[in-house]
Amino acid sequence: MIILKIGGSILTEKDSNESEVNTKSLKRIASEIKASLDKSFKELIIVHGAGSFGHPPAKKYRIGEEFDESEYPEKRIGFCETQNAVKKLNMYICEAFIEEGLPVVAVPASSFMRATNKRITHGNLDLFKKYLNKGFIPVIYGDVVLDDELEICVISGDQLIQYLAKNLNPESVILGTDVDGVYNKNPKTHDDAIFFDKFSSIEDLDTLEGTTNIDVTGGMVGKIKELLYLADLGIESKIINAEVENNIYKVLENEKVKGTVISRGN
Repeated sequence: MIILKIGGSILTEKDSNESEVNTKSLKRIASEIKASLDKSFKELIIVHGAGSFGHPPAKKYRIGEEFDESEYPEKRIGFCETQNAVKKLNMYICEAFIEEGLPVVAVPASSFMRATNKRITHGNLDLFKKYLNKGFIPVIYGDVVLDDELEICVISGDQLIQYLAKNLNPESVILGTDVDGVYNKNPKTHDDAIFFDKFSSIEDLDTLEGTTNIDVTGGMVGKIKELLYLADLGIESKIINAEVENNIYKVLENEKVKGTVISRGN
């Protein structure tokens, strides 16, 4: 089984003020996944970020922050707007995948997961296993869920990866982002940024600014923290640049691709 995360910054025009799909990248990635599956059978779970669809309403309504009971009606609307926004993005993504002949099925986190203080604590994955056994590709995405302490919160695609990997023990965990992997500081704003082939400690970062896209889910640092938790469980993961043509195909085929392996080992 492979868990493949495709970042929202790849699939959407994330810096846009409007919710806009990056149709060129989406179509290319869908075709690369299809080419890999045509070459060899793989059990695959796809996770995607929320990009320019989910982050604006989540930020506007401060989803995940504590609030007074009097604010609950407004927070509920914010929850609904955010859920609806990410659901729209998921629909566009699934449509593109289906057009390529990929048997994808959407499994929204908000339909079966709950959290406690912004961490997933409930989520029965039997449905994922059944879809996989039937040859489907489950697609799950960054979403809003009910929270036993905060009432509602945002669950990032990166946290979903951690939860899925911890419970399903995949052979491979891959993150497609907008950079080649982990650097000691943001490579888009620092020409002297140093690239890591392997990464094992958050302390190796010179700054915690992450990538150019810092959002409600924590940017690159948030990804690394989730993946280091998996590394502690003995599950390696790899961050690659999904904007580079054929990188998704190559990494699915276990071919050499520039990227960072997240592991606690040497």
